[in-house]
Amino acid sequence: MSETEKIASKFLGKRTPGSAEYDNSLLVAIPREENRKQYAIDDEHLPFAGWDVWHAYEFSVMTENGLPVTRLLKLKYNCDSKFLVESKSLKLYLNSFNMSRFGKNTEECLDICKTLITDDLSKKLETNVEINFLENNVERVEIFARFRDIMDFVSENTLKIDKFKEAPELLAADISEKASEHFLHFDSLRSNCRVTHQPDFGDVFIYYRSLKHIKEDSLVKYLCSFRSEYHFHEECCEMIYKRLYDILNPGDELFVCALYTRRGGIDICPSRWSENCRVDDVFKLIDVNKFARYGVKQ
Repeated sequence: MSETEKIASKFLGKRTPGSAEYDNSLLVAIPREENRKQYAIDDEHLPFAGWDVWHAYEFSVMTENGLPVTRLLKLKYNCDSKFLVESKSLKLYLNSFNMSRFGKNTEECLDICKTLITDDLSKKLETNVEINFLENNVERVEIFARFRDIMDFVSENTLKIDKFKEAPELLAADISEKASEHFLHFDSLRSNCRVTHQPDFGDVFIYYRSLKHIKEDSLVKYLCSFRSEYHFHEECCEMIYKRLYDILNPGDELFVCALYTRRGGIDICPSRWSENCRVDDVFKLIDVNKFARYGVKQ
């Protein structure tokens, strides 16, 4: 076994629960030199220039009040660095942020995380690492054009979240005199694989038409309560649908779709809707092929 393989084997091929709190000791640096020697590449006189660019689609953290914040994380460092980061260690390190709390609001939380990750990786790799958080939402905006971010209806600074096992008792609703439609989107769903116990992330799109109005702050708290649950993607979608179905009136329209991010190159995007739901009217689509991709028939 090469020295590189010995270093990498710290996590590879092993069931690793990771850390429930921020832990930079999980990072593993792999020296580039060993592999380059095989190809007669001199680290002191590289025959090329370039960058290593990584996209972490599953970065998630919480504010001090327990509000989940999920972003696409992009990191970049120069190919002339002495080390590269071992991929599973990076995933475990980033996952250690999942249940950690930083900052009073989303902006402050992300600023703190950016500083921590930049410093940790730069020190570990002995090079300058650039970090950025992206909101890569072009496709979902096109497909779900009528849906609004649920946080537009919630005061983030006063929202208190402290339950992270599925808690339907958090849901609350009031009654209106006239039935109305609601198109809501929550971008920070997090549950865990039942087999590997690794976290899964997704966006939830909820549409319902009813005399009842589910209070948005209660719905955010409920969706956050999946954060420490262990279920398959399809099960989470069905659980959310059933809890909302139970709180609404018989005959109300209801649609729930969970678009999970890639894991191992595969994403799972279950959707469930009531028999009387006018699914064709829920979506305003740009591309019929995208429509089919998300499991909805025109």
